[in-house]
Amino acid sequence: MELLTIHGPGDVRLDNYERPGAGDGDVVVKMKSVGICGSDLSYIKIGGIPPGNVTPLGHEGAGEVMEVGAGVSGIAVGDPVIVNPMMTPGNIGSGGPEGAFTQELLVRGAKLGESILPIPEGIPYDVAAMCEPLAVAMHGVNRAEVKPGDKVVVFGCGPIGLGMVLWLVDRGIKDVVVFDLAEERLERARALGCLAALDPTKVDVRAELSRLHGEVPSYGRVGVGTDAFIDAAGAPNILSDVIMMAKFHSRMVITAAHMRPIEFPVGRMLTSEMTITTAMGYPTEMPEVIAAMPRLKDTIAGMISHKLPFSDVMKGLEIAATPQSNKVMIGFEEA
Repeated sequence: MELLTIHGPGDVRLDNYERPGAGDGDVVVKMKSVGICGSDLSYIKIGGIPPGNVTPLGHEGAGEVMEVGAGVSGIAVGDPVIVNPMMTPGNIGSGGPEGAFTQELLVRGAKLGESILPIPEGIPYDVAAMCEPLAVAMHGVNRAEVKPGDKVVVFGCGPIGLGMVLWLVDRGIKDVVVFDLAEERLERARALGCLAALDPTKVDVRAELSRLHGEVPSYGRVGVGTDAFIDAAGAPNILSDVIMMAKFHSRMVITAAHMRPIEFPVGRMLTSEMTITTAMGYPTEMPEVIAAMPRLKDTIAGMISHKLPFSDVMKGLEIAATPQSNKVMIGFEEA
């Protein structure tokens, strides 16, 4: 077997791999489909998690159970499953000893409904493997505490940002405006049903939001009518720009990974009393995503821009780093 592994900054290799044997509490999953995540690319850039640590990659995986430890209940050989890496002892693909970019994945301490989740009947493995990024997106939307009738802005139309558009529209929120630099990604956002999809380098962001979401007086100044802003892009200017145009009691959720400190105008926040919070991972969202898959499977499938075999995973990493891509899925033989 093989395993995709980081050995240093920019140094990622497809290594020969001998899977450890499964213990009484473990299961082994024959991988069928694994998505390339933006965090995988970040891990490669910095040289592992933590930097300098040899790191197996892959945390967006689905496959078929091929081995079940004697102490595991409710899981059977042949079950189609999604792996929840956040619920595994080694945090699969994010610094632990296992990564999902391999033919056979050992899931230590496997528990049904926690680290191992059944795939609904009729859901293809590549759609099932989208559960992890869609759960990240749902958690960001949940943290924004939005409801139908709210006006929402999403910065960034990568896989997470587009997932947020999907969930916002699915929840009946019509006034969703998105910003991204790549026209290909803006087109995908339009296809999901957003109100407007704009390139922030080609428009005046505040003027456009004033036009689309209106304006609201607030303590002697005027803010745009946006109720919630979600940062899925990570540009250093976004936080300050939002603060300067935020209305009274608006909300902002940061889901992007900012690698450097940011200065922002705290004093301006006094007149808006806006809330700024963050969203990380998916503490409770995966089951809800899975439950929605039967009715949204075609929409989810449309978010996959590229499919490559495991033998071309290196090429997949290159594609995933381009703005023309959305979700790049890696498939395995017999998938």
